[in-house]
This record gives sequence, C-alpha cells and structure tokens, in this order.
Amino acid sequence: MKVVLIGGIPESLVLFRGPLIAALVAAGHEVTAFAGRAEPWVEAELARLGARFVTYPLDRAGTGLGSDLSTFRGLTARLRQAAPDAVIAYTAKPVIWGALAARRAGVPIFHAMITGRGEQFDSAGPFGLRATLLRALYRRALARTRSVIFQNEEDRAFFVAEGLIAESRTALVAGSGVDLDFWQEAPLPEGPPTFLMVARLLIAKGIREYAEAARLVRRDRPDARFLLIGAAETGTRGVPLAEVNAWHEAGVIEYLGTRPNVRDALVGSHVLVLPSYYGEGVPRTILEAMATGRPVLSTDNVGCRDAVVHGVTGRLVVPRDADALADGVRRLLAESATWAVMGRAGRQRAENVYDVTKVNARLLEITGLAAA
Repeated sequence: MKVVLIGGIPESLVLFRGPLIAALVAAGHEVTAFAGRAEPWVEAELARLGARFVTYPLDRAGTGLGSDLSTFRGLTARLRQAAPDAVIAYTAKPVIWGALAARRAGVPIFHAMITGRGEQFDSAGPFGLRATLLRALYRRALARTRSVIFQNEEDRAFFVAEGLIAESRTALVAGSGVDLDFWQEAPLPEGPPTFLMVARLLIAKGIREYAEAARLVRRDRPDARFLLIGAAETGTRGVPLAEVNAWHEAGVIEYLGTRPNVRDALVGSHVLVLPSYYGEGVPRTILEAMATGRPVLSTDNVGCRDAVVHGVTGRLVVPRDADALADGVRRLLAESATWAVMGRAGRQRAENVYDVTKVNARLLEITGLAAA
C-alpha cells in the first residue's frame, strides 16, 4: 500500500517515528513522510530508511484561521498528489487538519495517533474558548477515522467521555516505544550526584519547579548538579530563555541548550527528573532514561504515572509543587545506594513494555498494515 505519515516537527519523523517508518517499509509499503518544514538531514535519513519526504505549510503555535486554512489546503493538495491508500497522523494539528484534508482528498483510510492532550483542553484556564473550538474540531476530524490510537487510558477515557470518538474505534499502545539498541543500558557514572531534566522550556513541563527545587536542595547539598536540556518556546506558555539563563548564571542549574539526542547526557547523569503537569501521552524522555538504566523522579501526572513504577523504577511526587519535588530529590539522595537497582528495574520495564519493536508491531496490527 501507499502510506503517508503526517507529523509536525520534521525531526520527530526520525527521532520518534524512524523505527515505525522502517517497519512500514519492511512490511512492503511505499512510505511518504510529511512535516511542517524542510530539514535536509531529515530528508537524507528518511531516504536511507526508504521513505520520501514532503513538506506542507504549518504554524505549530499559530491559532489564527488563516494559518490553519493554509495547513488544510496544503495537506489537501499534497495528499491528492500522493494519492495514498492510508494516512497515519500524530500530534494535534496534523491529526485534525490531516483528517479533514484526507477526507477532502478522497483518501480511504485515516488513522489518528493521540500522543497527549497538551494544555489546550484546559477550559478553566487561558484556553477556555480555544478548548471549546478544539473539541469541535476533533469531533469533526475523528468522525470518519478508521482508528484513534492513544498512549494512555486516561486520554482514551477523556476523548470517549467528551464524545470526540466512539470507544469501539479506539486502541491503546505503550507510548511511542524506545529503541533498545540505541538507548543501551549504561553503568552509573562516577562523580557528584547529577540530576538531568530534558524538556521543551514550557511552563507546564515543570521547568520553574525544577529550578526552585535545585535551589532548595543545593543549600544543603552544594555538590549536587542539576542539568537542563531543552529548546526555547515562544509565547506565554514558555519560560523565557532569559530566565533560564539567569538560573544558569546564578549556579542554580546548568543549562546545556539543545542537543540532537541526549544519550551522552543521560549516560553522564544519575537520575532523570520530569516534574511535568502537561497533558503527556507517555513521555519519551522517561522511556529513554529507563532504557539507559536511570531511575526517574517525576510527578503523579497523566502519562508519567503510566511509565514510572513508584518505589521500583523511580519516584513520583505531586505536580506543581517545588517543595515536594525538592523532598523527592532529597529522598533519592538519601537512598543513592538503590539507584542501580531502580535503574535495572527501569531497563527491564523498558524491555518488557516499551520496546519499540513491540509497540510498532502493535501499531501495524491496529492499522492493518502488518506484512501478510
């Protein structure tokens, strides 16, 4: 079959969906991957995997009707040209506008992957009117999808309860999976206790709570290091880069900017921290940390609590609470002798539940694209 995979950020096609593309090609399908902007190294890597690369107009952060109509029209034109037998899309705008464009272009089969709710369903917050509009768009877009695939049960229950999709057309997979050959288990490093957070610089990822927890802990444990890797975010949802740099200059955290992959940073750290209260699917960074053999300190938040087994592979604390996060760090520092055991349990959980080959086999089964 001719299959189109629609994503937003081009890098995600390789870093998050590369193994899925490889699995589709291995199953005998002709694969074309869409993303919202050009990226030469992504195009080269997709070609190596056996897939074509096509761009379409996308303003990920835009909320204007004009930019969304441009996305819809661009996707419609490109889908008409590609004439696929099936489309798979992931993240909000590719799902919504991809589904509507696929319908307009006459594509017979569309599958949606919901990789988290994000923040914009929060009708009690700044997204009130936008949340109402988002529900209406999802309801229309998902009306004729062949399947809607979720990464955690809470998101599936939410979409069903809101009347956005019939439960009979839903399915569940264990996140995006993790490549266990690339993310290999590594021994804990020598040196001072090092905590690492990897996330976009979104307020809801718990960036400020992480910095405050670091400040509190370092009063008594100045030897503890707190690293931060993440891309800046524009708009009111992001933590200003100037604020992050100020923490760095004050010695509260060490901001390392962005990296194409964080494997070396994980290998050089002892604990991954993700204090998120964002609408996660299953956080990719947690899976990568577990695969590397690192305990995880995260929050009792959707998606995070699916991945982390409290007291076994790491610890969970209440979200939006820097004091609770600092206490969690102190607890882990006091039980540092158990880090290797927690890390080994995390690796085993990654192997048993989140192995990307198992996740992709399930995705191909759900979508009917498994090799005959």
